[in-house]
Amino acid sequence: MALKATVFKVNLQIADMDRNYYQDHQLTLAQHPSETDGRMMVRLLAFIVNASETLSFSKGLCVDDEPELWDKTLSGEIDLWVEFGQADEKWLRKASGRAKVVQLFTYGGRSVPIWWKQNQQALERYQNLKVWNIAEESVAAMEAFVGRNMALQVSISEGQIWLSDNETSVLIEPEILKDIA
Repeated sequence: MALKATVFKVNLQIADMDRNYYQDHQLTLAQHPSETDGRMMVRLLAFIVNASETLSFSKGLCVDDEPELWDKTLSGEIDLWVEFGQADEKWLRKASGRAKVVQLFTYGGRSVPIWWKQNQQALERYQNLKVWNIAEESVAAMEAFVGRNMALQVSISEGQIWLSDNETSVLIEPEILKDIA
């Protein structure tokens, strides 16, 4: 018998001063049985920094030909393709060819600099690729918010992301390894 995904409900209040975006979102996140809480929270963070009315989670790990998070136009063009982890260069090349903007959110602590050193030169040629690194400490701090029902407030200003609930606040300062040219 296959394991089923765990469903999380998230009530997000986003105040993004960097993009002048102020909105509430009601999300349903499905956590694949093989996915860690940290990875799920990195996916949520990627939603937060790119939030829009048309941004959505796809079928995720179950579909090979789609990103896990994307923003599509009404005509089906992909404006934003978001990947997670230490992705393969060939996969990012494919994504860069299909979408206007591709973002990769890396996490994993000490393995990220090794991966980046091996892939930086190849990834520099993709003008529409942005690579974020989320520090291991930030991922661990975000895991403290995990619950079947989450009510989170987010404030973004000058690249700093404050994530909080009724009891705890966490500062997340993503490192940009590569920005869009």
